[in-house]
Amino acid sequence: MAEAEKPAPAAAAPPGAMPDRLPETAPAPDFDPKALAKSLLRATRAGALATIDRNTGHPFASLVNVATDADGAPLILTSRLSTHTANLEQDGRASLLLAATGKGDPLAHPRLTLLGTFKRIARENADEARVRRRFLARHPKSQLYAGFADFSFWRLDVVSAHLNGGFARAADLKAADVMTDISGAADLLEAEAGAVAHMNGDHAEAVRLYATKLLGAEDGKWRLSGLDPDGLDLALGDATLRLPFPERVTTAQGLRKVVVDLAAKARAL
Repeated sequence: MAEAEKPAPAAAAPPGAMPDRLPETAPAPDFDPKALAKSLLRATRAGALATIDRNTGHPFASLVNVATDADGAPLILTSRLSTHTANLEQDGRASLLLAATGKGDPLAHPRLTLLGTFKRIARENADEARVRRRFLARHPKSQLYAGFADFSFWRLDVVSAHLNGGFARAADLKAADVMTDISGAADLLEAEAGAVAHMNGDHAEAVRLYATKLLGAEDGKWRLSGLDPDGLDLALGDATLRLPFPERVTTAQGLRKVVVDLAAKARAL
């Protein structure tokens, strides 16, 4: 008699997932979890980092400044004197909580938890210059200590995420749901640094209009801090904004067209 076939083992849920625990009404019909998650990821400049304590295995939470790489991977800058750095050196697994702030109940505002593994970007690594530029564009004051020998940049390789946007607005997300596809975008990424400098130097008025007219922000000397195939990152002091592109951009020529179109749209408002 043939041996009965055994059922295939159930696939392990990704870290942070809530199978069978989300309400039947989640997500709400008007809720776009991927868009909200990407917005939080790109526009939030500080977050709660949870590492695994190297001595006992307890979760250890701390506060870190956050920027993003071109593909959306979170970037942090830490000192070897910090407990969280010592923890990451032993075990890179971590989670990062990014939360929107505002008036009223803090839990009424959306928040995103990203889970994955942090990897240190060595100074001799070919990616270090790009990571440094993008992080310092978001956090200019970090220039004061970023060059110290005990400081290093770390990049989170995201494996999953969990978004809570309020009641019936929670969602388990895959890494691909929150990250930016940079395949085929080498031309744009090579042009990024020059394009950001050009926009801030020669088209500051257009950048200001992006913030005030298209995103409803208060007036001020807004500047670009970065760009990627999905959109523009804007900053004014401690304030940060994200302006999504109407369509994916992969070339410098495509970027020129979309920023001109966005400026025209802003001036028409």
